[in-house]
Amino acid sequence: MATEAPPALTPFEAAARDFVFGEVWRRPGLSRRDRRWVTLTCVAAADAPGPIDAHVYAALSSGDIEIAEMLEFVLHFAVYCGWPKASHLEGVVGRQWARVQRERGVEPTGWPPLDVPSFETGDWNARLEGGVAEFADVNLMPAPPADTPYRQAGILGFVFGNVWRRPGLTRRERRIITVACVGIDDSPMPLRTHVDVALRSGDLTSAEMDEIVLQFAVYYGFAKGEALGDAAAAAVTAATAVTGGEAGTAGSPHLEGKR
Repeated sequence: MATEAPPALTPFEAAARDFVFGEVWRRPGLSRRDRRWVTLTCVAAADAPGPIDAHVYAALSSGDIEIAEMLEFVLHFAVYCGWPKASHLEGVVGRQWARVQRERGVEPTGWPPLDVPSFETGDWNARLEGGVAEFADVNLMPAPPADTPYRQAGILGFVFGNVWRRPGLTRRERRIITVACVGIDDSPMPLRTHVDVALRSGDLTSAEMDEIVLQFAVYYGFAKGEALGDAAAAAVTAATAVTGGEAGTAGSPHLEGKR
């Protein structure tokens, strides 16, 4: 957390010290940076002002996440958990980044400059074509027809035509953030779909997914964690039945091109 640990004076505080930080954060199955993505998603979605401030500060102060990467996270989070929550989160990022800079002896500056992504040409049809291709590549299935505003402007034009194509985060990191978001959102089909394709693509192994479920359960509740774990178990079972092997192996050719 980039701060001294507080005294454990209550059962909750003792569990946070001994279980959350003493066991979960120290497990080897995910990097600390991976665990930060899951945790940031959970605390931002939970509307918990203190934890949002603390975890954004810790991620930036530790150097685990750079400011430009944090801002990309805010955008991806907005897509899957909503603009109002992301608006609050971006305000927290601004305040905590200024704090980190002051602590480093640097005068707080504005946001880092934004470059126009190389794929952006200003051509709407090209954006849609890119979205169709990115949807298929991310979801391992054909894109839906662009026959409603939600599908045309939202899914194909923006979510996959822009956000998933942006270079600020790796695809694997976008998978981790998305899996945490759909675990929060109580939407059965996106939950099943995103967990399944994260594993089938090879971007996440089944062992990594299990660690994501545990980290998620700590920060968003074990009942929600159970639903996410069930989706992961079902995806692994289905993949094993088809291939006779483990879903999401480290040697997947899809993984090698997208990490």
